[in-house]
Amino acid sequence: MSDNRNNEPPQETPPPDDSKPPRPPFPRAPKPGKSLMTWVVIIGGCLLIAMLVSEHLDGQREIDMGEFWTYVDNGQLTGTILIKPDQISGELKEDAAGLKEDESRKFYVNFRYDTDENFADKLLARIDKAPGERVKTQFEPLSWWGSILPQLLLMVGVFLIIWFVLLRRMGGGGGGGGILGSFGRSKHRLMSRDDSQVTFNDVAGIQEAKDEVGEIVEFLRNPKKFSRLGGRVPRGVLLIGEPGCGKTMLAKAIAGEADVPFFSISGSDFVEMFVGVGASRVRDLFKQAKDTSPCIIFLDEIDAVGRKRGVGFNGGGHDEREQTLNAILVEMDGFDSNDQVIVVAATNRADVLDPALTRPGRFDRQVQVPLPDLQGRCEILKIYIDKVASGPDVDLHRLARGTPMFSGADLAALVNEAAIAAAMAEKDSVDQSDLEEARDKVRWGRSRKSRAVDTQEQEITAFHEAGHSLVALLTPLTDPLHKVSIIPRGQAGGATYSLPEKDRFLHTRNFCNEELMMLFGGRVAEEIVFGDISSGASSDIMRATRLAKTMVLDWGMSEKLGAINFGAMSDQTGPFDMGDRHYSEKTAEIVDGEIKGLIDNAYNATRKMLNENRHKLDAIAHALQKYETLDADDVQRLADGERLEKPTVDDLLAVEKNKAEQQANKPDPFADLRPLKETD
Repeated sequence: MSDNRNNEPPQETPPPDDSKPPRPPFPRAPKPGKSLMTWVVIIGGCLLIAMLVSEHLDGQREIDMGEFWTYVDNGQLTGTILIKPDQISGELKEDAAGLKEDESRKFYVNFRYDTDENFADKLLARIDKAPGERVKTQFEPLSWWGSILPQLLLMVGVFLIIWFVLLRRMGGGGGGGGILGSFGRSKHRLMSRDDSQVTFNDVAGIQEAKDEVGEIVEFLRNPKKFSRLGGRVPRGVLLIGEPGCGKTMLAKAIAGEADVPFFSISGSDFVEMFVGVGASRVRDLFKQAKDTSPCIIFLDEIDAVGRKRGVGFNGGGHDEREQTLNAILVEMDGFDSNDQVIVVAATNRADVLDPALTRPGRFDRQVQVPLPDLQGRCEILKIYIDKVASGPDVDLHRLARGTPMFSGADLAALVNEAAIAAAMAEKDSVDQSDLEEARDKVRWGRSRKSRAVDTQEQEITAFHEAGHSLVALLTPLTDPLHKVSIIPRGQAGGATYSLPEKDRFLHTRNFCNEELMMLFGGRVAEEIVFGDISSGASSDIMRATRLAKTMVLDWGMSEKLGAINFGAMSDQTGPFDMGDRHYSEKTAEIVDGEIKGLIDNAYNATRKMLNENRHKLDAIAHALQKYETLDADDVQRLADGERLEKPTVDDLLAVEKNKAEQQANKPDPFADLRPLKETD
């Protein structure tokens, strides 16, 4: 956009609006101040300490009582001997025997003369007998004030500590400072536009959610646009979505686009061991937000304090979480139309929130933040790939196809794992193989290539995965095969990977039946080849059973039961619902029979398919034992009767070993050269 300031006539600056006092752009922490009484007490304490230690800072040295009597008897004292109730002090002559040059002539003796009734008479008698000049003595009587002064000072010090640190600070209310008062202060984090540069350009894969919150940004930028027609901005926006979908990043982007302060706090930060602290923190947070408006308050994981109230939910009206929730409800109701404070909350458990919290007037708008679709995953991957050095063979569309149901956080972890793997391999950039390996690691775990696998177990695993891959190849409705491997990864001894062509939002009955066949391909292959079955199909059986139950109970795909939902319906559950079924025992028998019928039909159809294609099954299994990993093209060529001609894992290891041996045995071309001798 061009700059026209030099071509346009100067415009008059509108007069400032004095109707409202100017507000600082961000809240400033109060400057620590001290009252006159505070300074008086501090100065007095410093003087008292100085008086107590001054006598030890004037160069006196401590001697014992025997040395004192020796100095008295030898006449080596001068001046006046000061005798206090607990101490004797005086000064030696310059020519005192045994006095070193660097030693002080002043001394003191820790001695209580009241312990000896005849001490004064002994001292005067020995002074009279001593040679030389007679020294003077000065006695200070033992007073009651001197005896109780240490205890009194200790009591005053303890009282001052309690008053300053605890009582005085608590007098400021829940928002005060100090040790206990700080519990009532909000633990929010304040971020400005300079602190966080997140905008809508950094948020991808949730375009509908961005469009919906765009109105919030427009209101914060231009509130008069809405107030001109009498409109009111939503007081609260509730972001609902699975973990890692970008709810927090979307809230930061709202603040970044609107260029307003961003108060961020978690729901668990309100709850402490002290009753009433959560409500005090809520009041403090909203007070600071109103003083800083326009701004955004972001409450992350609000279900920590916003759960439904009542018996069986939070535990009664005196529960700390319920008090905190009541404070949030009251504060959100107390907003004026011109406060320009918007509360954005995030949760992945919207079903447990209190209805008073989600009603219009508080959280007026609920924005769904779903898992990204295929196009959204491409956009998210592009954002993260741009932050690392990537190679020319990187295919984001192919990678996005292979990551269905991945959240934004999963995709970020995927790219990071790929960058780490490329760096460990001393590569200059991240290539497609690194990204696919990182995808498998994020979803199924790290491959365990060093795991020692028994030959019989490896053969069973090869036929098991060959059964999965062959059924996936022969069933047209299932997702296309991507690759199959018998390398252990995570808890699995092998895996068959599909590459969905699109995101599925609808599942037909024929697709579900073929999906059941693909899941049973491994178990049926074991039964056909070995005449026995293993525990390796436990995960497949669990997924198949879950799919069959969903088909019968939720999707109405049973001919006997019809289009009736027999699953647990959320609108019929109460506070004491434990997930019991809502149908009779007779219906339960029919449900069990329909589920078993779907499983048996899929199992029998899979057995028939693999028996008819036994030669293809053997070819794929033997190739897996030889190469360990096959892609979709390799499996298709084997199914068509072709042979694979590519190096095996052992061949690649042998090549690397030969290279290392040749490098080690390579003669040194400079070995025959004799070193030059130095000339004189």
